[in-house]
Amino acid sequence: MTAPVQVGPSPQGGGPVPSLTDRELKLLTLMAGGGTYDVAARELGCSNRTASWIGQQIMRKLGAQSIAHAVLLGCQAGILDGRPQRHGDHAGFAAHQYRDEEPCDDCWEGERTYRRDLRAARKAAKVTGIAPKTRTS
Repeated sequence: MTAPVQVGPSPQGGGPVPSLTDRELKLLTLMAGGGTYDVAARELGCSNRTASWIGQQIMRKLGAQSIAHAVLLGCQAGILDGRPQRHGDHAGFAAHQYRDEEPCDDCWEGERTYRRDLRAARKAAKVTGIAPKTRTS
């Protein structure tokens, strides 16, 4: 096994963080969620053998002994945060609240924008006498 490829500072200040390609990060995320190489191959649109090869590249870069070890090292290096990825699988701010979790930065920003626009619409409605549209979810 070769030495890990490392680029950039670690978020925890420990050492450099390995640089992974988008496909490698996608495969590592799928594996962190309990996926298999078969599932990863379907998601990535490649063969099982290619998905396995991508997994080998991840393990080489992270210095891992197995894909499970790579997931652990990815979490420790800040590549994975250990939580399921949220965007693309939920409706936004309200979904975080429903799950009793702290909303992510993107959802907070979306909620602030929504509230700002709603206040502006209500203010305009007072002037014109036309009720503003509100979201239904």
